[in-house]
Amino acid sequence: MEKICALGVLDGRYRRLTEDLRDIFSEYGLIRHRLVVELRWLRFLVERLKLVRLSPEELDRMDGMLADFGPEEALKIKAIERVTNHDVKAVEYYIKERLEGLGLGDAREWVHFACTSDDINNTAYALMLREGRDFILARGQEVLEALEGLARTTRSAAMMSRTHGQPATPTTMGKEMVNFAWRLREEMKGLRAVEIGAKMNGATGNFNAHAAAFPEVDWIGASEVFVSEYLKVSPLLYSTQINPNHSIAQVLHAMVRMAGVLMDLDRDMWGYISLGYFRQRLKEGEVGSSTMPHKVNPIDFENGEGNLGLAVALMEHMAFKLLQSRFQRDLTDSTVLRNMGALFGYMTIGCRNTLKGLGKVALDPLRLEEDLAANPELLAEPVQTVMRVYGEENPYEKLKELTRGRKMTLEDFGRLIDSLEKVPEEAKAGLRRLTPAAYVGLAEALVDRYFSENGK
Repeated sequence: MEKICALGVLDGRYRRLTEDLRDIFSEYGLIRHRLVVELRWLRFLVERLKLVRLSPEELDRMDGMLADFGPEEALKIKAIERVTNHDVKAVEYYIKERLEGLGLGDAREWVHFACTSDDINNTAYALMLREGRDFILARGQEVLEALEGLARTTRSAAMMSRTHGQPATPTTMGKEMVNFAWRLREEMKGLRAVEIGAKMNGATGNFNAHAAAFPEVDWIGASEVFVSEYLKVSPLLYSTQINPNHSIAQVLHAMVRMAGVLMDLDRDMWGYISLGYFRQRLKEGEVGSSTMPHKVNPIDFENGEGNLGLAVALMEHMAFKLLQSRFQRDLTDSTVLRNMGALFGYMTIGCRNTLKGLGKVALDPLRLEEDLAANPELLAEPVQTVMRVYGEENPYEKLKELTRGRKMTLEDFGRLIDSLEKVPEEAKAGLRRLTPAAYVGLAEALVDRYFSENGK
């Protein structure tokens, strides 16, 4: 009932595909990550700056607060928020109450020390973004491995290319799959390389309260240590009250490019299925059309493309919008950031349905052979190229006049080859042996090169 009444598909129809993201990007996930930051900041004040006295046993007791934290505890924070009308302050009050209950009341006023809300929020989102990126990279890796598997099995499967939708120089299906694998691998490499940054520097980014309370502390250095060692993200020193969000934009733009590759793959697979190059495995009881019983539709690739498009739209808006804030702070970023789970959700659905589609296709080599055999004019390219080598007059123009817009046969090419005056007999014999299916250049070698370069 909850799923069928959901306002959005991420919590409704596609809930099973996005379940793994809930602990990261849900309201509960955001609250839990805020709790992580607040408790690590308090531990940092104890362990590194020695501003608070807590024993190792007391610190472990404090950390138990996080180990016991679940959705029920998050609801307690939401109850506090109904009074404070401030979500971060509610987390602070919750921690103070828990510290009292744990017999650690002396530390309660050090919770949220010298912090502004975005010190907690931007660091929480940095942790969430890191986890979300790892999750998407894992989904991308699944698609990559499926592509590589398909490339291996179709390494030598000659097929007619299509440029501008028209018959073009042959390739192999394996080489076409390797093209996508290489592109996806490159975009994942770029996504993995982004340094996710976070700031911990007070109300307007200048450590004002910190320096007023403890002027002898190197707060700039302390902030770098806390962010890099206690949160394991990249320290950001130059900001207003809020993180300028360059690293979020970089992650999202990398994901946009990754989504672009996957959408291109979805469309090409859709096209290859429509051409009959791939058959789709049937599922018992499944219906392709409400009125046409024969249909087996490429719905997984269509679903993947559609959801990836939604992800791209959200990512492009969020990446652009989060780079802007009026003066030192406005709240337009806050409501936008709360939608981060949605874009990761759509990206996840896109990846998983693309993967599902790849798992259901089987190559039809006879269909590939039919297209190649029906288009012998594809040999116009090698014939005119060899004619150039041996000095035949106007080779391109002759082949253009003979083949453009016309259907040729292998016999037609045989007669043309026989008429060549400057091409030696050995080269003519090679041209006569050539067929569209054999004219794949170094496609197989390129497939092998890809796997060799990537240690496969």
